[in-house]
Amino acid sequence: QVRLVESGGGLVQPGGSLRLSCAASGFTLVDYSIGWFRQVPGKEREGVACLSSTDGTRYYGDSVLGQFTLSTDNAQNTLYLQMNNLKPEDTAVYYCAAHPNLYGSSCLRYEYFEVWGQGTLVTVSS
Repeated sequence: QVRLVESGGGLVQPGGSLRLSCAASGFTLVDYSIGWFRQVPGKEREGVACLSSTDGTRYYGDSVLGQFTLSTDNAQNTLYLQMNNLKPEDTAVYYCAAHPNLYGSSCLRYEYFEVWGQGTLVTVSS
């Protein structure tokens, strides 16, 4: 069974850091295009960072460029999102997702993904 489980969310003060994890099971993460997305109630889901399986390139949303870093641990079949200098506007539920084959920056488009984790809440507040 294909499954993604996020962890690492929580409450952090502005300027702080968090690292989110996404553990995959039932498939090999490195063979898929994988991404992080976030959503605030009432707003459209936003592509934050992704890794394309077709070109091996990491792509980032404009709002997090230079602030967030996507990485993988292939031995652990786990995806990470390192988030630094967090701001209140980064508050959201963060999801990871996987797709067997997406080309280039299309991996930032949430509508292409079918396999999703349950989400983890990140709250940035003093």
